[in-house]
Amino acid sequence: MYISKKSILVVVILLILSHPIIAQVSKADQIDLLLKKYNESGTFNGNVLVSLNNKVLYNSSFGFSDATKTEKLTPDYRFNIGSITKEFSAVALLQLQEKGKLKLEDKVSKFMPELSKWADEVTIKDLLQYTSGIPNVIWKNIKNDKDLLNGLKLIDSLAFEPGTQYDYNNNTIFLRHFIIEKITGMSYKSYVTKYLFKKCKMLTAVMTPFEFEENIAKGFNTKLIQDKPDLPITGGTYLTTLDLLKWARCLHSKKLLNQNSLYIIGQYYADESNQSGLGQATYSDKKLITHVHDGSAENYKALLVSAINSKYSVILLSNSNSGKIFEISTAIEEILKIK
Repeated sequence: MYISKKSILVVVILLILSHPIIAQVSKADQIDLLLKKYNESGTFNGNVLVSLNNKVLYNSSFGFSDATKTEKLTPDYRFNIGSITKEFSAVALLQLQEKGKLKLEDKVSKFMPELSKWADEVTIKDLLQYTSGIPNVIWKNIKNDKDLLNGLKLIDSLAFEPGTQYDYNNNTIFLRHFIIEKITGMSYKSYVTKYLFKKCKMLTAVMTPFEFEENIAKGFNTKLIQDKPDLPITGGTYLTTLDLLKWARCLHSKKLLNQNSLYIIGQYYADESNQSGLGQATYSDKKLITHVHDGSAENYKALLVSAINSKYSVILLSNSNSGKIFEISTAIEEILKIK
């Protein structure tokens, strides 16, 4: 039987941490020891928050805020959460359905009549489950939100019949944004700030485009080359680990959506490996029990793992992705499970 290097490393770490002497140490100290090992080996640069039984068990920072390595990270730093930001537009659409402003069966053309005939075939549900058939963004043509909308207008045909295949792409997400703007008469950024961030008390959350914000961790690679600045388009979101925890708690406690909507938003097309509006979500009797979502943006990597019945969440945000973030999360979860 083949055992991956990842599995071997996690097992070794857990054997160390389960040593009788170490096992007497608190879970928080065990997590700290684990993270220090990853940081010292050069495989983790970022912030970590772990909650257990509705309390923050661990909240710490490792490494530096940018490629110069002159400023150390603190828990106040905000990171690009990549695709986790897609949850905001998904939640917004379900909120609008609860208010009677749309139905998931509605065609896109109902709200965006300026698009080509394909908009008569694509439903809001297709946008939520990534089954629209809309081709992806041609990024070389994009400089701002107007370019994104013009790109959608230039699409003359779909890649496949809506509802028959899965294709996870950003045009689907930006179209969600434009529909929310059409229905509400607000900019997407304003809607999210008012009805999501403020409602969840995510006081330091910031969405692109923005200028002159402090405590923004900047992405960089192993050669200490910093990521390019964000394009001035709407939607990229920078959060602290604490704000991402607030988001998860707010969502799970049904302060944003009722139980039926929270069930609908987590449904995926065909295969559970496909993304839903919540990434990977599992349910029991239509009640959310696990919520796992990761995101990437150049050298940023974000991961949210919530086991609702077990009452824990693990959040990792990195600005220098080493590919170890899932491995670290798995090891932390095993520590939490140790009696």
